[in-house]
Parts: sequence; C-alpha cells; structure tokens
Amino acid sequence: MAVTRTFSIIKPDATRRNLTGAVTKMLEEAGLRVVASKRIHMTREQAEGFYAVHSERPFFGELCDFMTSGPVVVQVLEGEDAVKRNRDVMGATNPANADEGTIRKTLAESIEANTVHGSDSDENAKIEIDYFFKPEEIVG
Repeated sequence: MAVTRTFSIIKPDATRRNLTGAVTKMLEEAGLRVVASKRIHMTREQAEGFYAVHSERPFFGELCDFMTSGPVVVQVLEGEDAVKRNRDVMGATNPANADEGTIRKTLAESIEANTVHGSDSDENAKIEIDYFFKPEEIVG
C-alpha cells in the first residue's frame, strides 16, 4: 500500500463538546498522521463552496448552517491508503449504523451532527485539501 493523504473535518458538534483531542487520538490510533491542522470558523461562503456538490439537495441550507455554527478543525491526514483508513475509522454516516469503536458510533450525536467529515476518494481528497490548505501549511 502506498502512503497517501486525505482530508478530515472535526465538525462543530465535536468542537462544541471539546472532543478535538479524542477524535484526533482515534485517527492516530488507526494509523493516520496529522500533517496539517487548523481550527477555523468556516464562513458561509466557504461552506457553500465546499459543499457545492450538494447545492441542489434539500439539506444543503441546513448543512451550511450547521457547518458555520461553530469552529471546526480542518486536517490533512497521511497514512497507508489514507482515504479508506479514515473512512473505516469514521464509521457510517448514520451513527446508528456505524460499527462499534468508530468515531461516529462512539462520539456522534446524530446523522446530522456526526462529528467528522472525510474525503470519499483520492481525487476529492486533493480538491478538499487544496480548498483549505496552502502547500506550505502541510508539514508532514
């Protein structure tokens, strides 16, 4: 397996509950290394741009409202097959369907407030990383 990178967001529900460290610990224990991280308060423009793929979906406005409701932590993660590894440790989008021991099963409040976002492909990881980070901010 090749070492690759992926993108992660620790969402407002988790930062509100002071779970940034707990989430990061679970990511690191899964074999992922944080090579860039910053805490931001996403603007409406950033949220709408980032989630533009969902702009025609009925939940788009609520998603953008949620993602701008408090600070988030955006991260670049590195590891073997990073996208898959991150998605495995995150668990299913709906915490009720997530496997035991995953971030969402352990920490998420609901399908909407599900603690984390992770890229779904290597191609999207690059796009999402570039959306929030300059190359010189990634110091892995």
